[in-house]
Amino acid sequence: MNTISFTDFSREVYPFLDMQAFHGRYYRLLELFARGHLRRLIVTMPPQHGKSVGASTLLPAYMLGLNPDMRIAIASYSSMLASKFNRRVQRILECREYGELFPETSIKQGGRPPQYIRTADEVEIVGYDGGLLSVGREGSLTGNRVDCFILDDLYKDAMEANSPIVRENCWEWYTSVVKTRMHNTSQELIVFTRWHEEDLIGSLRSMERVVDMESWEDVERVGDGWLHLNLEAVKTGSPTDIDPRQAGEALWPERQSVALLEQKRRLDPVRFEAMYQGRPSSRGGQLYGDAFAEWDSLPDHIVRRANYTDTADEGDDYLCSISYAVDADGVIYILDTVYSREPMEVTERLVADMLTRSEVRSASVESNNGGRGFARAVQRLAPRVKVEWFHQSGNKQARILSHSATVLHLLRFPRGWAQRWPELYAHLVSYRRDFQSNRWHDAADVVTGIVEREGSDSLRSNRKIHFLK
Repeated sequence: MNTISFTDFSREVYPFLDMQAFHGRYYRLLELFARGHLRRLIVTMPPQHGKSVGASTLLPAYMLGLNPDMRIAIASYSSMLASKFNRRVQRILECREYGELFPETSIKQGGRPPQYIRTADEVEIVGYDGGLLSVGREGSLTGNRVDCFILDDLYKDAMEANSPIVRENCWEWYTSVVKTRMHNTSQELIVFTRWHEEDLIGSLRSMERVVDMESWEDVERVGDGWLHLNLEAVKTGSPTDIDPRQAGEALWPERQSVALLEQKRRLDPVRFEAMYQGRPSSRGGQLYGDAFAEWDSLPDHIVRRANYTDTADEGDDYLCSISYAVDADGVIYILDTVYSREPMEVTERLVADMLTRSEVRSASVESNNGGRGFARAVQRLAPRVKVEWFHQSGNKQARILSHSATVLHLLRFPRGWAQRWPELYAHLVSYRRDFQSNRWHDAADVVTGIVEREGSDSLRSNRKIHFLK
């Protein structure tokens, strides 16, 4: 078998290819797939980051070079887009550089040899059984054996992905057409931007074993399951072998900077989480959804201004600090927030400045890990605010779920808060009733704590309060 790497091959046939560090790791994974070390692979990454160039243009040409007998099918949301991928592959197959690398793999030139097929939707390898098919979603593949399926962008846009009918039709096509054309050793590659929690990837994740890729060792342990590589536009969590970025770094800053990505997040935080971060959520099954009331101006009868803070328990958690005002009827008006994964030496100052800016008189710091030290630091930085720290012994899941109706009834966010605090907004409106399906609980925990604090004494029974001295 030819030993040229997929990365070197890609640079040879696409000399204008803009190869970033993350592309190198992505292409290394695609090479493992091409050489048969993986049977089922899912790759999700943000729009305009080169996923289709690698998976649907360069990879089929590389695989046909390694094995001219392979039958590959490319599917997309439309036959026109699938044919576009096919034509691009054909142009690679007939270029001089490709012929030098893979002289055994060639396609029909003009009308010769006459017995071989070459159209925009199908091309056959001369002298072998292999070839490339392209088909739009819901198209037919009757009678065709497929050794490798590449499914690229099966949903055109959010309107399609949000349609239950389209999602159901896509799933039916996958099970009745794609799966029936496959045999024991067939391979599957699914690569697209996420739009909806119940898209094809979401359905597969709910029914089959999927390993989220964090190290190269995952390739060996995935077996017959799916390996899922998700590359976030803005990194969250700790660095890994696959994604060594620090939290907050952009995937391709020269193409889409953090500043630009944050602008996109502010425009539509929930969709940003799906398309750019690979974490979609459907409107169904949400605990709060977008039902939060909003306020334009504070009423005259404000009786108290306070703050509730939950410090980050683990490295991937958020510090969530919310300042608010309460009127005589017990309605709670959110004034300002700090929602950050920055280290405590940064968030201490951010919270202290917010306490002063929002003119609160008291602040409660909830944390079972480091809350007392954080509270003392904030107290020094905001001496006019009375700061307390407390241990929360109540069960988080029970608290959040049982008080969700009260949260929606009492809380009011300032109009435009989705643009002002996009991450907080996204994590609240997409928070699920299925507690275990949520990655972050910090925002939900704090809004729950606020209504507990402002409620009756019975709601405070699990809080052991300590005043700083």
